[in-house]
Amino acid sequence: MIRENYKHKINLRSLNKKTIRNFSTEGLALLMLDMQDFFLSPDSHAFIPSAPELVPVILELAEEFEMHDLPVVYTRHLNTKEDSGMMGRWWKDTITREDPLSKIHEVFDTSWAGIVEKSQYDAFYNTGLDELLHQLEITTVVITGVMTDLCCETTARSAFVRGYRVLMPVDGTATMNMELHRATTANLAHGFAEPVSVSSIINEIRKKDGH
Repeated sequence: MIRENYKHKINLRSLNKKTIRNFSTEGLALLMLDMQDFFLSPDSHAFIPSAPELVPVILELAEEFEMHDLPVVYTRHLNTKEDSGMMGRWWKDTITREDPLSKIHEVFDTSWAGIVEKSQYDAFYNTGLDELLHQLEITTVVITGVMTDLCCETTARSAFVRGYRVLMPVDGTATMNMELHRATTANLAHGFAEPVSVSSIINEIRKKDGH
């Protein structure tokens, strides 16, 4: 379980209490990457072992954003033979629109959020995400979802080079094992994203709202 393991590796309790420097809800958006049954269902060959622990954690964060009228954007990874590119060659398997596992997990209410369809790890690549964020006057993105070392990392780097401040909750993403998760978090913290916790973001939002 990511949250428990991280108490020993990154000191999650410390991050929970840590004040996020220069935090503001103005220009803040939550990105929820690929929370699809393809990765979350135990019946899927691509099931992520820590997904059951991740879902309620980032669901709470999404609900906090909704409660404070802060934008949330979900991504849904979909591929065709034409747009899969190297991903199709690498994995020999892609998520098609017709696959019932391609839908965003039912626990997430996307009716009030934006949904961006993507075909590569990078949620900005050949999508309308950057345009949408600019329309919303977003300057800071919180990146959550799956997988830490693939779509989350690539999107975090892409957001950074596009000029967005990137907050990356260490307990807000998941991947196939802790070794990959820790390595990615350490890499991003060195020059692309600020490591935070889900609780610290929620606390900061509530403080800004006077709670």
